[in-house]
Amino acid sequence: MHHPTRRSRTGRSAPLALLPLLLGLAACGDIATQRVEAGSGPHPVLPAPVTALLPTVHVAPARGWPEGMKPRAAPGLQVAAYATGLAHPRWLCVLPDGDVLVAETSAPPQPDDTPGIKGWFMRLFMRLAGSAVPSPDRIVLLRDSQGRGVADQRWVLLEGLHSPFGMALVGGALYVADTDALLRVPYTAGQTRITAAPTRLATLPAGPINHHWTKNLIASPDGKRLYVTVGSNSNVGERGEAVEAGRAAIWQVDPATGAHRLYATGLRNANGMAFEPGTQALWTVVNERDELGSDLVPDYLAEVHDGDFFGWPWSWWGGHVDARVQPPRPDKVAQARTPDYALGPHTASLGLAEAAGNRLGPRYASGMFVGQHGSWNRRPYSGYRVVFVPFEAGRPAGLPQPVLDGFLSPDGQAWGRPVGVALARDGALLVADDVGNTVWRVSALPAAGVGR
Repeated sequence: MHHPTRRSRTGRSAPLALLPLLLGLAACGDIATQRVEAGSGPHPVLPAPVTALLPTVHVAPARGWPEGMKPRAAPGLQVAAYATGLAHPRWLCVLPDGDVLVAETSAPPQPDDTPGIKGWFMRLFMRLAGSAVPSPDRIVLLRDSQGRGVADQRWVLLEGLHSPFGMALVGGALYVADTDALLRVPYTAGQTRITAAPTRLATLPAGPINHHWTKNLIASPDGKRLYVTVGSNSNVGERGEAVEAGRAAIWQVDPATGAHRLYATGLRNANGMAFEPGTQALWTVVNERDELGSDLVPDYLAEVHDGDFFGWPWSWWGGHVDARVQPPRPDKVAQARTPDYALGPHTASLGLAEAAGNRLGPRYASGMFVGQHGSWNRRPYSGYRVVFVPFEAGRPAGLPQPVLDGFLSPDGQAWGRPVGVALARDGALLVADDVGNTVWRVSALPAAGVGR
């Protein structure tokens, strides 16, 4: 039977006949007992886990931005569209000449990911949230040729990819992390179209499950090493160890040869990465596990060293044992490193950008910007904003400070969802919004005396 559909402003549709069922299921599950701020910072409050037959499901339906609407910037800041009309923009890479690369991408087909009735409902919820759209599979180059803070020129730089995500320029080579491969292609400054066939530098874990499909990429400051994030293939290892080979980890890759090894493990779904300029240490943001209640488990920001193990799947936030994982591994729990900084439960913290060189004002002089894509299984919602984590002496200090919010409508629909964040060459903050199909530009108000 064909069901009538309701089409959103973003062109996505949800079966009307299923909406009452979806809303009924969304009412299931627990309600948070503490504010997001309690589960944030160096010492988050960690209540007892909540388990239930049905997990908390609370989806913000993807709507897109109404005419004339935009996110809300923090006091002293302003926001405007840098580029609109994009196709599911997820990740950003700013080149030395100021050109901005945007990965227009979405999940690849995953026929074996979460089968059965649970999988059927999860796919419906992801569709409602705006995540289940065909992947454009390309990288777009944006250029602000007039220096006015707006991308007035646009080209498709590279297409025919496979759910691309991370990008890094090292010398004369552009590296792209597809969902199943690390690719290398020649690139010359100012180039607007790449026709050369990419070289496969390394094969990345993918396949018919490919639960966490996004593979991010960053180059070390000296360009001699690449780091690639590879998320887990399950929530808490329920599919067995075989499908987790090489996953829940950050890989270190030789950009010349493709030789690679596991640099850090036990990271359920690491995404954004950045190097802190003072210490040159690698930091990452990580999406933690689901289905332990609205107050658990906080996503986190962590400094990552060679050989670090962060507990997944056997434990969370250091030594907190996850009783769902069988058989127990007390030896692994004993090795688990506690993360440095909590970013709140279920915030889906994805983007990460180091603050050095920004022109947003003195309060943002030292720290990191985090793009929080937003929750689907917490009541009330969490995330759906960009925050700033202040640093002192190379370490996080204080609670996250909102930089950009207002992505949710008063009735709980998603006008937009922030993902990747990056600093433009002029010091503004760029934010990829994959529901609003926009890259936003955050700058200082003229009255603040900095920026544009």
